[in-house]
Amino acid sequence: MAGERNPETAVVRHEVLHRGKVVDLFVDTIRLPSGKEAIREVVHHPGGVVAIPILDDGRVLLIRQFRYAPQKYILEFPAGKLDSGQPPLETMQRELEEETGYHSGDLRYVLSFHTSPGFCDEVIHLFTASDLTHAGQRLEEGEHILVESYSLEECLHMIRTGDIADAKTILGLLWHRFQNPDFL
Repeated sequence: MAGERNPETAVVRHEVLHRGKVVDLFVDTIRLPSGKEAIREVVHHPGGVVAIPILDDGRVLLIRQFRYAPQKYILEFPAGKLDSGQPPLETMQRELEEETGYHSGDLRYVLSFHTSPGFCDEVIHLFTASDLTHAGQRLEEGEHILVESYSLEECLHMIRTGDIADAKTILGLLWHRFQNPDFL
């Protein structure tokens, strides 16, 4: 219902609970059209980027890194947070090179999506990265990332088995699959 008026625009009170390195948390008390008040808890995130790195032979690059919140290694596409003042395209090129060691000669914007709109304003921008040239990883302090390559068929199998459970990676793989309708 694009273009409709937001029924929850009357903010009665705005309270910042936390300002962090990655996210801010605030609570808004809003007035509903009925006159009643309601609470909206919102996590503010600066947004991010993710790329589908496609090798010349059609395989895709994934990274395997330990993620603190779920306390396990996650197999995912290279990604990063929009926090450097760079536009998404430049941020993605930098993150791709840092995390995978590859430079993309053809980095293309695909789409943007909300990760968890029920409580978070994060938007991630998805790119495809092809014409890859290896230049060597430039990991940040504390990053331990392994770069792996898989066929699209292997990736789809790993989604089914739960070996790939990262939402941005699943979305990217399914988008990539549907761009190749003759596959499978």
